[in-house]
Amino acid sequence: MGLDKPVRMYTISTCGHCKAAKRFMREHNIPHEFTDVDLLEREEKRAVLQELRRLNERLSYPTIIIGDRVIVGYREEELKEALGLS
Repeated sequence: MGLDKPVRMYTISTCGHCKAAKRFMREHNIPHEFTDVDLLEREEKRAVLQELRRLNERLSYPTIIIGDRVIVGYREEELKEALGLS
């Protein structure tokens, strides 16, 4: 599948919903990048949180960006629709 939208995820390493989102991307062979925010060093974490707050004021995880669309939480049907899988 040639996905033309970049997929970026902000996650927490121990979060069950974040793990499910990563597994979903792998199972559907979706190229993606993710950042486990809790594993970042202080300065990098501060910068990432500032960017994340702009996308998701509540700073909840996972925050998934597909092209210009932001999906907060693991919402499989929304992910499928945004990725053209449904």
